[in-house]
Amino acid sequence: MSEAGAAALDGPFTTRQLLRLDEALRVADQQTGLTFSVYIGPLDEPTRESAEALHRQLQGAATAVLLAVSPGQRLLEIVTGADARKRISDRDAKLAALSMAAAFAGGDLAGGVLAGLDQLASHAGRH
Repeated sequence: MSEAGAAALDGPFTTRQLLRLDEALRVADQQTGLTFSVYIGPLDEPTRESAEALHRQLQGAATAVLLAVSPGQRLLEIVTGADARKRISDRDAKLAALSMAAAFAGGDLAGGVLAGLDQLASHAGRH
């Protein structure tokens, strides 16, 4: 097994969930023209700045949307680039975060991320 395969098995998602997440990211990117990314892992303090630093590393950060989830810290940050922010308001992001948090509280990490991606892409609309 490759190192990537072994790492995936050690992660929080099953192979099936990873495939669903990959498909959801692809569809969100295609429908909106924005670039959606998901980070699952610890965030350094202060967490918002840590998530923003991750976002800045993304190619085409101006049109990127990052969902940064730290299950161990019980934190969620949604970071939008300057162009993406014109299509996804803070209110839209907060609504997506609320539905994600509800799924996370029920123990459904993958379902929460999928719901958040779907809502954010819907708010962004088609490009």
